[in-house]
Amino acid sequence: MRPGSPLLSDFCFCLRFFTRLPFASAVSKSNAQSLADFPRAVRMLPVAGGLVGAIAAFVMGVAFGLGFPPPLAAPLAICSLVLLGGAMHEDGLADCADGFSGGTTRERKLEIMQDSRIGTFGAVALVLSLYLRAASLALIVDESQGLAGAVLIGAAALSRTASLMPLALLPPARENGTGFAAGKPERAALKVAACFAVVFALAPVVAGAYLARSLAGIAAATGAAYAIVLLARKQIGGQTGDVAGAAQQFSEIAYYLAFAARL
Repeated sequence: MRPGSPLLSDFCFCLRFFTRLPFASAVSKSNAQSLADFPRAVRMLPVAGGLVGAIAAFVMGVAFGLGFPPPLAAPLAICSLVLLGGAMHEDGLADCADGFSGGTTRERKLEIMQDSRIGTFGAVALVLSLYLRAASLALIVDESQGLAGAVLIGAAALSRTASLMPLALLPPARENGTGFAAGKPERAALKVAACFAVVFALAPVVAGAYLARSLAGIAAATGAAYAIVLLARKQIGGQTGDVAGAAQQFSEIAYYLAFAARL
């Protein structure tokens, strides 16, 4: 990508919006973007996700180099994912868990989701998410460190692309918030993002995994995100930024589980 190119600009937008990487703002300082660029810029989201996954894989490799066993190296990699993303997706999962489970009406569910405090359902959802990701990755690491690194990259790219599914398939549930302000992703941008996501999701094949295993991971991750779409439609009749975050978490977990199962 050439400096100043639209793809590089969109890549920097995704890094600024979806991560806490400090160099993203510095790189794109000369090309300020607003949320109005979101519908087009998401075409580079899987590439930004792949970079995040690569950093997490590097952290895991360093942990191994320091002598940490898989049960410790894997949680450290997951911890780096949470820190790099500013816990944005985890926050969305917790808010959805609290809202969907704690409210009896659509309005009450949305009200709970906007509350910055975390409830019992949200706390349980976060604990389960962190445990399932760390435990699954530890099992994959135990099989092959190279495979685990490739799975981290594939999961980070694919799951972040899958988080766009609620935004593309559902109307905004409220007339404010990130889900409403971001707008519906452009169809052309979604096609580009999907192609990039599949390429990254097939990274484990390079590390020695069977193609069928990677395809199973892609199918599981996509199905998990779509399940959140159906749940959000039933619970609140639309999408919010929190719903997108929950879709990312479910998708990432499903991808890990597909590889940890060793089917």
